[in-house]
Amino acid sequence: MAWLFLALAIVSEAAGTISMKFSAGFSKPGYAVVMIICYGVSFTFLTIAVKQLDLSLSYAIWSGIGTALVTVAGVFWFQEPVSMAKLFSIGLILAGVIGLKIA
Repeated sequence: MAWLFLALAIVSEAAGTISMKFSAGFSKPGYAVVMIICYGVSFTFLTIAVKQLDLSLSYAIWSGIGTALVTVAGVFWFQEPVSMAKLFSIGLILAGVIGLKIA
């Protein structure tokens, strides 16, 4: 069950970060409210997950997978450029997360 809470924390964090972009520097208050709610939900689920999972593993997975999701969202929703260096870096993040899980 802890893994489910961690997954929900990751999705909520990514949604909050994407909402931050949509808020256009808090000029669109609806997105700012969504951002705050998503971060609150994310930290709540992360707190529940770390009751059963190692903190170092949980945080690495939360931040690493969240970063990868936000990068993908940036490419598809905000037309951010894709480069081999960016793809390679995401691969390194994912490899690090897998390495921590295996260790």
